Amino acid sequence: MTRYIYALIFLASCVASPTQPEPYGATPTQSQLTWHELEYYMFIHFGPNTFTNVEWGLGNEDPQIFNPTQLDCRQWAATARQAGMKGIIITAKHHDGFCLWPSTYSTHTVRESAWKNGEGDVLKELSEACREYGLKFGVYLSPWDRNHPEYGTPQYNEVFVNTLEEVLTNYGEIFEQWFDGANGEGSNGKKQEYDWQLFNNTVYKHQPNAIIFSDAGPGCRWVGNENGFVGLTNWNTLNIENLYPGFPDYHELTEGHEDGTHWVPGECDVSIRPGWFYSPDTDDKVKSVEQLREIYFSSIGRGANLLLNVPVDRRGLIPAGDSLRLMEFRQEIENTFKNKLDKPSRITASSQLKNYPVENLLDEELSTLWAATENQSWVVLEYDEAVTFNLLVLQEGIAYGQRIKEFAVEVWDDNAYREIARQTTIGYKRILELDETTTTKIRISILNSKAPAVLAGVGVY
Repeated sequence: MTRYIYALIFLASCVASPTQPEPYGATPTQSQLTWHELEYYMFIHFGPNTFTNVEWGLGNEDPQIFNPTQLDCRQWAATARQAGMKGIIITAKHHDGFCLWPSTYSTHTVRESAWKNGEGDVLKELSEACREYGLKFGVYLSPWDRNHPEYGTPQYNEVFVNTLEEVLTNYGEIFEQWFDGANGEGSNGKKQEYDWQLFNNTVYKHQPNAIIFSDAGPGCRWVGNENGFVGLTNWNTLNIENLYPGFPDYHELTEGHEDGTHWVPGECDVSIRPGWFYSPDTDDKVKSVEQLREIYFSSIGRGANLLLNVPVDRRGLIPAGDSLRLMEFRQEIENTFKNKLDKPSRITASSQLKNYPVENLLDEELSTLWAATENQSWVVLEYDEAVTFNLLVLQEGIAYGQRIKEFAVEVWDDNAYREIARQTTIGYKRILELDETTTTKIRISILNSKAPAVLAGVGVY
């Protein structure tokens, strides 16, 4: 009988003391986890608009105007790689309907252009350059087509699917498919009723690991502005049932939806110039390093990815001024994070699961985690000698969902803790810029969490 009672106690303790955290709410797919780790990549707007000095072409442009005399996709890829970017997304087809590949389903393409006597294919050259330089390759295809005669008819959705299939099956792996909700009248005076389910299913049929961008995801979402800023509070989840590309209440996308039904993280798209396409009028209006730095901390620093547009000029090259600014920006970010403090002498926590000890936060591996056992918890980094810092980087173990609603950072000062920062969400990454502070102990207090905290990393700079 005694053995039986002890066995029951042992089994009860096993039930009461889980050995790993339970996922909470919506969680990312493996493809989304991989996408989060990219953080920073290049957008390239390129097409007839480059040569007409407009942002939205009408679709009636003579395709012969597309004639970049020195087009070099390897220069684009080399620039992106040297800038610290992880991929390139190209406007394969913008609203004017011009295709940067010789599409069978359009007569408004590079095949009809003066470039390479109609024998060129920008997507082929860029996808090969991306592979050569170890970059991911992505495509933007606008469903709005101001040139195609069938736009505004039921048949057009199938036309668009055919163009999608050409791109998705001929250029290797596509890491992101970019959709926007632009929708205007066709030549027949009718607006197209887009079949988004058909479009998304086509993407997944041919590129099952691709992340689909739109106002409604489902892979990642617009953040409601083109300034490069996501909300100070940034939930990676959305209630997508009533969302669609072109969703009018786009301000909701800036912060996401707490308790959203699906994991749809934010992507901040912004241009290095005032416009998206190249214009000689903006050669002296490239964003400053200070502006780009603010964008970095307002996007990547709040758990979103940064998609920075760098328009290609009429030669088919990234202009020298834009390239130089990208290199200056990379150097600024490297300088900002080059002085990481040594590991603390001790790290302690209010609680931890057996297989998820707090020491895991110090090993530089996002796959090893600290997991608390209660919703309010804390971690203390303690140093034998005083340290001075002004940056703190926190990362949640998002494979288990996004949990933290509010946290504070405190430092040991005159025999007591003093709060120096308080914020809301963390998500994939939260970077806090702080006043320069000297202390021997730093405490990160989880003040409000939807489930016990799971953190992947802490960095002090």
